[in-house]
Amino acid sequence: CNLGADTNNSNLKNNYDEIKLYSYETEDFEKTGLQFCGLMMGDHSKSGINTMFNTGTVVGVNTNIFGGGFPAKYVPSFAWGGADAGFTVYRPDKAFETAERVMSRRHVTLTDMDKDILQHIFDNTHPTNS
Repeated sequence: CNLGADTNNSNLKNNYDEIKLYSYETEDFEKTGLQFCGLMMGDHSKSGINTMFNTGTVVGVNTNIFGGGFPAKYVPSFAWGGADAGFTVYRPDKAFETAERVMSRRHVTLTDMDKDILQHIFDNTHPTNS
């Protein structure tokens, strides 16, 4: 993950109530029993400068979130955009190009197996494939 400068999130609701998180299993928000829980962000996801996340936000893999306002408390994998402009599809081929550049800075290779796993996530979770 890469959090742009001044990205922030809350881990405590203003009313101190129990936090709900998006459940991939039920495709709905479920109670956690937790009072403190911040951002859950998947591999290869990024936020732009000054991005703000609400308490208990769940972000999938290979997302790029930017722009003003708070994004939704659930951002699916392979989403590109933000609260202001909405989201479009972050195509896997483009996501892989970026991941390769990011990983190469650390002398790590994005393997074919890595790509297969990420492609599987896209194929099985992306709204256009449901």
